[in-house]
Amino acid sequence: MRKDVRILLVGEPKVGKTSLIMSLVSEEFPDEVPLRAEEITIPADVTPERVPTHIVDYSEAEQSDEQLYQEISKANVICIVYSVNNKKSIEKVTSHWIPLINDRTDKDSRVPLILVGNKSDLVEHSSMETILPIMNQYQDIETCVECSAKNLKNISELFYYAQKAVLHPTGPLYCPEEKELKPSCIKALTRIFKISDLDNDGTLNDSELNFFQRTCFNTPLAPQALEDVKNVVRRNMMDGVKDNGLTLKGFLFLHTLFIQRGRHETTWTVLRRFGYDDDLELTQEYLFPLIKIPPDCTTELNHNAYLFLQSVFDKHDKDRDCALSPEEVKDLFKVFPYMPWGPDVNNTVCTNEQGWLTYQGYLSQWTLTTYLDVQRSLEYLGYLGYSIIYEQESQAAAITVTRNKRIDLQKKQTQRSVFRCNVLGARGSGKSGFLQAFLGRNLQRQRRIREEHKSFYAISTTYVYGQEKYLLLHEVMPDIDFLTETDLACDVVCLVYDVNNPRSFEYCAKVYKQYFIDSKTPCVVIAAKSDLHEVRQHYSLSPHDFCRKHKLHPPQPFTCSTNEAPSKDIYTRLTTMAMYPHARLRCMCACNRCTYCLCQNLLKLELLRSIKAQLRTVVFNRCSHTRLWLPLVLFLLHVFTLC
Repeated sequence: MRKDVRILLVGEPKVGKTSLIMSLVSEEFPDEVPLRAEEITIPADVTPERVPTHIVDYSEAEQSDEQLYQEISKANVICIVYSVNNKKSIEKVTSHWIPLINDRTDKDSRVPLILVGNKSDLVEHSSMETILPIMNQYQDIETCVECSAKNLKNISELFYYAQKAVLHPTGPLYCPEEKELKPSCIKALTRIFKISDLDNDGTLNDSELNFFQRTCFNTPLAPQALEDVKNVVRRNMMDGVKDNGLTLKGFLFLHTLFIQRGRHETTWTVLRRFGYDDDLELTQEYLFPLIKIPPDCTTELNHNAYLFLQSVFDKHDKDRDCALSPEEVKDLFKVFPYMPWGPDVNNTVCTNEQGWLTYQGYLSQWTLTTYLDVQRSLEYLGYLGYSIIYEQESQAAAITVTRNKRIDLQKKQTQRSVFRCNVLGARGSGKSGFLQAFLGRNLQRQRRIREEHKSFYAISTTYVYGQEKYLLLHEVMPDIDFLTETDLACDVVCLVYDVNNPRSFEYCAKVYKQYFIDSKTPCVVIAAKSDLHEVRQHYSLSPHDFCRKHKLHPPQPFTCSTNEAPSKDIYTRLTTMAMYPHARLRCMCACNRCTYCLCQNLLKLELLRSIKAQLRTVVFNRCSHTRLWLPLVLFLLHVFTLC
């Protein structure tokens, strides 16, 4: 709603413009009337709509045409005043004032007009018969009011209607000639209906109507009032009520009826509650609420957001197969002005055998959007009506901003649920296959993916020590000299090379030495296509020697050329490394010789600690007996055997 309203009064001399303003302010007819009243501001707490109102007078004797044009351009509503006992002043409404105003305003943003018939105390008849044809001819005319400055008749009503014409205009909502709602209004109300139809059965039952009423007007409807509303619809249209619920047609009919009866504010209250502005567009404040994201922090959906998205999924999964068919996805996004998800989404998250989005894939895509582009996620939640359904100030309440990653490292624990893994490698090394394998697709299924539908992202859930976490894989373009901060900023790095290509590993070695050798980000080398014959790499060091030299885990063999879905063990390990980057010596070799699958370096470290403890014991006891040294010697022999 506007922050203030500016009302301009124009008309022929002596029709009583100034008298109307002074009668409103002093609540009595003035004995002496100046040529022009000074601009008056009525405080918000005095006006019915609680909006400050500025009333501006025009005097032909005191102001130039240029000053008049400036006032017209600044006005939110213009009252054209005529005298009911002066036919010439009525004729001037159409011959002079309306054309003048239209010439000075844009066609697409015409100000509403109100015809004001003053001096009704001087005649016994009404001027409405003369005025009605004028109102029918010009769509910009909101209403006509007959009043008397002398008798204080309809003075406050005049300025109330003027204020209402600005705050609750008819123009965007209703076409008087067709006697029906305008397309943009129908579109907005249809979205509101679909959001309010919580079970998606095509009707608003009593519970949904009460929720709608409480949301928009802060008060529920009594059972009898609900029945009265439905009976009004039943009497006027056949399919307005179905199974004792209000259909979309009935919902639109009610708003048409409100507008025809002059209750525009009812429809506008609903529209504004659901985020619409005066042009029936969703406001930027509604779609993009402010949210502060400090550096090195990420954005995730919180528990309430996931509950809401789950309810949206259930609402549109009509066949209850835990997947959304293309038709169900299309129905879900009918409240959007465009289709937000393209075919690449189906190759970014998990789908069923038919290629439809599963429940897990659906939530994963929302998680991905929130992590990569929180503003877009806020926009999408706005279209779905999150803040309205969950009665929040804005959809920013759905977002959790995680703490700085440096704090996680210091505390050696994290509260985050989404971890990013950037996948780097030379062309043809198997990066895309690595991403798709995470979604359970073997090589045979991957070959069905069309080139234009490929995705550079893959996201799904993994379980680390019983906790469900999201791992986001991002395939980075292989141009080594043009890697950006985004390509490097992540929680864990995968360096992928093709075991069957002798020049593949060189890229991984160069990227590691150029960007990650001094980084605190854990790095893992993936030996992709391990089902093929492994050839010698044309690099000074073999992949195993390179990893040993730089204290990395040995290259992890990986293939997606399997009959079943590829193994997900590597992805669980990656998530674990992302969660615990401080535990740099975590093993990924699957040696099965230690409880937590620690790598050889860590094993040696633990053994050396045990040796030190034993030595301390011996030195402390100062014992020279051979039998006390024998267990230590045997222990050392065991250590060297393992190492």
